[in-house]
Amino acid sequence: MKIVNFSEQNSLLNTFVREIRDVTVQNDRLRFRKNIERIGEIMAYEISKDLNYSNKTIETPLGETNINLADNDIVIATILRAGLIYHQGFLNFFDSAENAFVSAYRKYKENQFSFNIHIEYIASPLITGKTLIITDPMLATGGSMELSYHALLTKGKPKHIHIATIIASQQAIDYCREKFPDENTTIWAAAIDPHLDEHAYIVPGLGDAGDLAYGSKD
Repeated sequence: MKIVNFSEQNSLLNTFVREIRDVTVQNDRLRFRKNIERIGEIMAYEISKDLNYSNKTIETPLGETNINLADNDIVIATILRAGLIYHQGFLNFFDSAENAFVSAYRKYKENQFSFNIHIEYIASPLITGKTLIITDPMLATGGSMELSYHALLTKGKPKHIHIATIIASQQAIDYCREKFPDENTTIWAAAIDPHLDEHAYIVPGLGDAGDLAYGSKD
């Protein structure tokens, strides 16, 4: 399985990651959402380098030219709700992609330190033989990602799986290594943080991405 950690590289992506982490900046919801969208766009561009290409002839007003174009049928799948604006960043670049949405949430038990993950909703095209990009800004335990993937498998078997996240924990990376097919899965992360706290939030992380993007929930 290929793991790409963009924090190990020097790029403009780090600027946007800094801003969504920084408590002095992140409470500006408009700026937070825009930065999440920008990160999605940059990741879409990076993933595009791993697609399959073939040479096509293009007719211009003055003649013909050749260009390499991607052949992949792409489905962008997003885990609600924090993933919505991240999803839009990918869709800005993969503008002809099909789209899928999965509702996955934590249902905490009485002690507030343990939880089960519930899938309530899925809307997806058929994904057999297609390139599946599953986007979720925060990859904490990997449990929501795994359950969402299995829900999507009810729509077929993809040719390749790209897991795209902004902040991942090392625990989630290790978990996904075990649960996803090794030969055709790539994980893309803007940063990989060392551990989780007792509530299974990523440390240092950035807080609750959904609340920062859309406001707190009861």
